[in-house]
Amino acid sequence: MTTHFITAEIDLQATPTELEKAIEAELKKQGEPLRWAITSVDIEQQKAAVEAVVTKK
Repeated sequence: MTTHFITAEIDLQATPTELEKAIEAELKKQGEPLRWAITSVDIEQQKAAVEAVVTKK
């Protein structure tokens, strides 16, 4: 198992719960998320930048 640092851009959602689900779904495409954080938000483009550590088998 290896760990990887990744970044992702996520579309902002209507509610915080929907945003969390969208982030987790995107991160699972890259591996199993260990931790993640929203590092910036672009209101004009309606995007959130996420940095995460994921594991891969």
